[in-house]
Amino acid sequence: MSRVSDLVDAYKAELSLTWKDNVSGGERVWMLVYPPDLERQMRHALPSIELATTQAGRGWVVIDVTDDFGRWLSSHRHAEAFYEEPSDLTQSILDQFETALVARIRQALETAPENAVVALVGIGSIFPFLRASSVIKSVDSAVTGRLLVLFPGLHDPETHSFRLLDARDGFNYRARVIDPQKDIA
Repeated sequence: MSRVSDLVDAYKAELSLTWKDNVSGGERVWMLVYPPDLERQMRHALPSIELATTQAGRGWVVIDVTDDFGRWLSSHRHAEAFYEEPSDLTQSILDQFETALVARIRQALETAPENAVVALVGIGSIFPFLRASSVIKSVDSAVTGRLLVLFPGLHDPETHSFRLLDARDGFNYRARVIDPQKDIA
């Protein structure tokens, strides 16, 4: 079996477990962690993941943030200046993008059916502008079903830390990791 098939099977196994309702938003986040070079194959596997989700009687919503930074930047009143001098993108300007991105994701989470899996795709596209940890922590309180984050990077099971695109120091987060190597019980 391929690594992608193993990840889809691990997702199906996770999906088959009973959902506890008395957990925090952070515990409703599922991290589907895979090597960054599998990004295209994981996107190709989304219909299989959707099918498994709907067959399990859950709703399915996709939030693809891949193009959000480009759209946001191109609509900024100083876009041309940023194109000419990217170093002008200060932290306060990037904070405006994070606010807009978090608002978009929260709105999708809040309008999703309660039993739905909301798949967050394209989180790698925010690197190096934003930290995935900050975005995920900012939206987790709006999760009513489950938030499935397709996460191109690494997970260290000993420290329970995540590293987006194998870069930056990892962040510790209480999300459930979907891993074909772990025993689901």
